[in-house]
Amino acid sequence: MYSDSPSPSTKTERTHPHGPHNVAITRCVKVVPDSVTEFKYISYPTLKINHLTILNWMLDFTIAEHQNLGTSVSTMAEDPTSTKRMRMDTDPNSAITEFLTKCDDYRLFHLTKFYWDRLEQAVEEGVEGVSSLLTYERHFSGQEHRRVTDLMERGNRAESSKLLLNLVMEKGSRARRVMWKSFVKMHHAVPKLDKILNEIQERGSDQFDHMNIGRGLTEIPSHLKDVQQEHKETLRVQSETLRVNTILIKEKVKIFQLVDRYAELTVISTVRDRTLVEHELLARGRDHEEWREKHLRRELEKVRTDQLFQSSFSWRKSKSGSSAAVSGVPGIGKTTMVQKIVHDWATGKIYPHFQFVFSFKFRDLNAINCSINLWNLILIFYPYLRNILKQLWKNPERLLFILDGLDEFKDSIDFADSQRHTEPQYMCTDPECRCQVSDIVYSLIQHKLLPGCSVLVTSRPTALHLLEKAEISVWAEILGFVGGERKEYFNKFFDDQAVAAAVFRHVEENELLYTMCYNPSYCWILGLSLGPFFTQRDRKQQGVPRTITQLYSYYIYNILKNHGREIESPRDVLLKIGEMAFAGVSEKKIVFRNGDLIKSNLQPSQFLSGFMMELLERDESAQSVVYTFPHLTIQEFVAALAQFLTPDPGDVRKLLSEAHSREDGRFEIFLRFVAGLSSSQAAWPLEEFLGPFLHQTICRVIEWVKEKVEGQIVNTWSKTGKRDLLNTFHYLFESQNKAVARTTVGSVETLSFGDCNSEKALRLTPTDCAVLSHVIGLCDTIKHLDLENCSIQGEGLEQLGPILHKCRLLSLQSNKLGDSGGKLLSEALRNPDCKIQKLWLWDNGLTDSCAKDLVYALSTNRSLTVLNLGGNKLGDSGVKLLSAVLRNPDCKIQELGLYGNDLTACAEDLVSALSTNWLLTVLKLGDNKLGDSEVKLLFAALRNPDCKIQKLDLAGNGLTDSCTEDLVSALSTNRSLTHLNLNNNKLGDSGGKLLSVALRNPDCKIQKLCLWDVGLTDSCTEDLVSALSTNRSLTDLNLGNNKLGDSGMKLLSEALRNPDCKIQKLHLDRVGLTDSCTEDLVSALSTNRSLTVLSLATNSFTDRSVPALRSLIQTCRTLEWIWMWGNQFSSIGKRRLESPQAHRPRLRVEM
Repeated sequence: MYSDSPSPSTKTERTHPHGPHNVAITRCVKVVPDSVTEFKYISYPTLKINHLTILNWMLDFTIAEHQNLGTSVSTMAEDPTSTKRMRMDTDPNSAITEFLTKCDDYRLFHLTKFYWDRLEQAVEEGVEGVSSLLTYERHFSGQEHRRVTDLMERGNRAESSKLLLNLVMEKGSRARRVMWKSFVKMHHAVPKLDKILNEIQERGSDQFDHMNIGRGLTEIPSHLKDVQQEHKETLRVQSETLRVNTILIKEKVKIFQLVDRYAELTVISTVRDRTLVEHELLARGRDHEEWREKHLRRELEKVRTDQLFQSSFSWRKSKSGSSAAVSGVPGIGKTTMVQKIVHDWATGKIYPHFQFVFSFKFRDLNAINCSINLWNLILIFYPYLRNILKQLWKNPERLLFILDGLDEFKDSIDFADSQRHTEPQYMCTDPECRCQVSDIVYSLIQHKLLPGCSVLVTSRPTALHLLEKAEISVWAEILGFVGGERKEYFNKFFDDQAVAAAVFRHVEENELLYTMCYNPSYCWILGLSLGPFFTQRDRKQQGVPRTITQLYSYYIYNILKNHGREIESPRDVLLKIGEMAFAGVSEKKIVFRNGDLIKSNLQPSQFLSGFMMELLERDESAQSVVYTFPHLTIQEFVAALAQFLTPDPGDVRKLLSEAHSREDGRFEIFLRFVAGLSSSQAAWPLEEFLGPFLHQTICRVIEWVKEKVEGQIVNTWSKTGKRDLLNTFHYLFESQNKAVARTTVGSVETLSFGDCNSEKALRLTPTDCAVLSHVIGLCDTIKHLDLENCSIQGEGLEQLGPILHKCRLLSLQSNKLGDSGGKLLSEALRNPDCKIQKLWLWDNGLTDSCAKDLVYALSTNRSLTVLNLGGNKLGDSGVKLLSAVLRNPDCKIQELGLYGNDLTACAEDLVSALSTNWLLTVLKLGDNKLGDSEVKLLFAALRNPDCKIQKLDLAGNGLTDSCTEDLVSALSTNRSLTHLNLNNNKLGDSGGKLLSVALRNPDCKIQKLCLWDVGLTDSCTEDLVSALSTNRSLTDLNLGNNKLGDSGMKLLSEALRNPDCKIQKLHLDRVGLTDSCTEDLVSALSTNRSLTVLSLATNSFTDRSVPALRSLIQTCRTLEWIWMWGNQFSSIGKRRLESPQAHRPRLRVEM
């Protein structure tokens, strides 16, 4: 216990070091002696804590101290910070603040200890802020603060967090209280802290009752201790070893001590979206690691197996008991985790408050097909407990039931009572009452049976929906291996560390194989399949498997090589097993019984052979014998293999098409294996023992793959179509059939997996990108590769690196490529065979760090003409570098997009480039902060006769009427500028009038002018009318979101009525129009012969305007598109306005 651990009766008086009435507001900015003199700017993934934020927190602390220490309202009345105090009075944090204030020191001490493990994780994200406040409050010295922050700056956040918490506990109750106050201040920016504080607030005073659960439980009676010891010894013996198949002749099965072989897996205290998880079997890999590292640190809390019960994670509103559900994909380690929990309990390492633990597998419970009670169910597995069970029922809170593999349970369980198939009387509330096994399971989880007991359920994600309405206290998910844990597994798998290193290196270099390594079962398959290539001298390492099908082919090959002589006809046996496996895939069945074997003409006695033991694992319990494949993917591979072994293939193409049509994805890996086995590279190792694959089947499979690719490649307009095309590319990759690939995609011009709407774009993993790279590598040239919003990130781009130079138009917007991605693209641009003409890199987190690489690439590249770098963070320094390359006569860039790049003072460099570059015609600088002074420099460049800019975008740059005169001067002499975007600036009427002067100049060549939201009113409309009446070039005018009103519209109508007006597109959205101006507008446009597009959206037209507008739509024959949504039309009015479209096919009316 810490030295100052308070007793329940301890009362500590809070005394401020400066006295209760001498706290000055200026203290927030003074340098605290012997502490930090400057607060650094710390940037986290989404949390930013800088000196200003910390000072604001300190200000709040100071004001709170005034209030807590009795400072009168009048003392603060004239202080400018009194509004801060008022804000705190209505602060949503006030409830949790009040709760913490009411906690005496004893309770706050135990609250800290109760949440200790979770606080260690949460504080990692805000450690500097907490330490700074503790230093400011003089609980930490400057030296202690530096020790904490130094650890953080070296990347050791976990140790930094632990040190901070330990220091706080050593300092005592005042430091703890300051720490919790700091948590309240920052919790909105730190999701894990937010979760903890919300829980504390929700639980209120019940929090402390929950913390004390288990403390008052009585010791186990002496007469039960002997039985308990026997039970623990039984479980210890059952759980202390792991049996691992080796596919070797000498050692068919290796037995390891659990403690030596068990690898810790990351478990999180939540369950991710089920749809996402179900697809993890297809591809996670480095994407899985990135997801884990990003979200685990910010939001997802790690939970140890000893925290599933009796911890801050396992909150329950009543004392009826606690249930925990742990989810994980097949092979991730759920059953091994259960074994470890049982072993640790039996050896006294965890859960000492449980007197007895009962562990059941659902696959064993499936064998019980009669009514039974909990009494007899326990005795089946633990007969030595017969004489004490009745005594155990008296203290159910001392019992833990473990139910492993809910997804394997044959009976359905519905936790919504109104929908249950069983009658109400079958609700099991008595452990000696007979009922169905499903009712016992249901009643245990819901705490209707033995209320107060604890229950742990494990399941694959696909069965989690069964528990959605159950009373689950803790939801958790096993994420699997990450980072160094994968390498550690291979080091344990191989005795020879040189072999371990060689295998892991091969896996790490192959994206598709590395993808598998988050799952222990995959690592096991990889070890068994790849190991021989690096241990046997006669194996050539260039033949090491590189596709998933080849990998599994060698897995079966090694079994055949070591055990093939044990059976007369391995082909016949594999065919029968494969047919059973296919039936299982079809029915989503992974557990097989003797009946299933007999149905497939397999004899259970055959399991005496090592061959069968390697393909199917036999699990014999007290009730029955069941068989499972070592992993679901092995079942799927054997099912695929059977299609090539059968002498009568039937209509294989029909079978494959029916499997492909199943939308739940159950056949997806099976289909990839079938496509892969059509390849001679995957088939020939197996043909050595199984004989040749049926040629007819191979041909039909290849034809089916070809048909699917050709049919899908033109159908990518929907997200489903994109996903189907990607799957067919996976078939192509697995088949390694270059002839089919070249025939189907060799001449494809466009591949689109992206979309400007992220919801419609297909998310691509690094594995998907590796497959896509393989397919495009077989094409001559891709005109357009669209990957916008595909979340490929730097690792996905790395997989695509070898083929990027083949694409003429490359759309990579919004992919979080970062500077590393920018450097990879620069390499593609430097490729002498580069065909890229247009490159769109909007919103990819690029900074000036990658600008040097881009500049070097652009100075040598001869193909790129359009470069869109908008929405990044290049800054002035990055643009200065780009300007230098624009001055290079070899640079071919014609269009450059730099909007939204935090530009403030780079115009001088751009001007220098514009004066010498004769190719650049489009420059987009919108959404920056250039201001009038910088833009005046650009306008001066426009007066240079050598400047060839045709389109200039300056939207959202903080411009005013101060720069308009310079613009007018430029437009009077410039002969190239045709498109000018000035949206979202503050030009005002004075600026509008000056622009009108420029438009009246016959030398002005502007064709498109965008003036959305520039502060215009009807005061400048007369000048615009004058300009439109004489201007012969302007055809597209946007005046939206200005305050023109009906009076302004009436004046504009006069210009539109003028036969010399050339306006073709007119945008008048949000300009305050009403029914009063409709007649003038319609009258003007009825004689207009140029207008094709008109936008009147988001004004105040009503049904009164419908007749006139309907007449306009019918009489204005040039009109092709009119927008009128966002007005006040009734549904009838909308239908009347839309109806003319039926007689004018080219007309679109948008309502």
